[in-house]
Amino acid sequence: MENKVITVTSPLLPSLDEFMPYLQDIWSRKWLTNNGHYHQELEKSLCEYLEVPYISLFTNGTLPLLCALQALRITGEVITTPYSFVATTHSLWWNGIKPVFVDIDPETCNINPEKIEDAITPRTTAIMPVHVYGKPCDTERIQAIADKYGLKVIYDAAHAFGVKVNGESILNAGDVSTLSFHATKVYNTIEGGALVCHDEKTKKRIDYLKNFGFAGETEIVAPGINGKMDELRSAYGLLNLRQVDAAIEARHQIAIKYQEALKNVEGLHFMEDIPGVRHNYSYFPIFVDAEKYGMTRDELYFKMKEQKVLGRRYFYPLISEFSTYRGLESARPDNLPVAHKMANSVICLPMYAGLSEDDINRILIALLCKCDYHNVTEHIR
Repeated sequence: MENKVITVTSPLLPSLDEFMPYLQDIWSRKWLTNNGHYHQELEKSLCEYLEVPYISLFTNGTLPLLCALQALRITGEVITTPYSFVATTHSLWWNGIKPVFVDIDPETCNINPEKIEDAITPRTTAIMPVHVYGKPCDTERIQAIADKYGLKVIYDAAHAFGVKVNGESILNAGDVSTLSFHATKVYNTIEGGALVCHDEKTKKRIDYLKNFGFAGETEIVAPGINGKMDELRSAYGLLNLRQVDAAIEARHQIAIKYQEALKNVEGLHFMEDIPGVRHNYSYFPIFVDAEKYGMTRDELYFKMKEQKVLGRRYFYPLISEFSTYRGLESARPDNLPVAHKMANSVICLPMYAGLSEDDINRILIALLCKCDYHNVTEHIR
């Protein structure tokens, strides 16, 4: 068998034959962007699938964060997590807002609600949590704190497409939620994103902001940006929406295999499924206890790489360790002990719908060969 490289994530691609009728129709309509037919169809279809009232499409997943802060007129300080992709905090910095980091929960890697209140100051205007790896935050506790202090809540839900808690879309929590449709996500439009809100007035303001602030041919109502999704990617998104449930189920089956093989491996910990949650299995992180496993996270990471299994240390380093942010008082390591522990021990295993049985076995052998098993192949069966 060819010893191919196994990467962390990969899109489930529609075929060219499936996509061609959309391309031909776009060309016949001669409308390539600016709220065209497929853009409108995708917004409608996503509202139905995600069970949300309003959604605005964007050309990537960072612009919804930037525009959410503008739409809600957030200023001053925003409490957020250091354990995320840099776009979360960059969106604050670009808006002239000071990020205030608080520590995370060790079980979910999400922002720890117990740490939020102590970080609130007279300048705090919002909380920006992240549903890390698609695991839902404790939205009820976060909302109770926000209501108590009159704060807005903006969820970075980049990983949380289709996630539900007790049958309710996680995207309905908070004031707004943002999504990423990057090619590596469970659902993708090649590159893209969206902003979910709960009322027509906010939807209209968001749509002004993503189109330079235009409210008509000659009227500008806000200093907007160009964030529109074009027709090609909107059509691709409609096609991908047909297969997203199958992709999630395929990921689920891979997660089960990982869980069964690794549940008794000393020194390797993974996140259990949360009762009542419809997970999307966007990532499968493991956490390495070097003392018990007999190998550090980085030693395992590079050993896997040598065997052409490309995991990802996601999220490492913490956002608070980057030069732009490390000077902040809230970025001190002693303020974020759990976040540092998780960042220094995490590896996300390859996880995508097209992962073969042979590839899964190769990945598991790379992890299990450090353990005292006489027959690794038999163990992973």
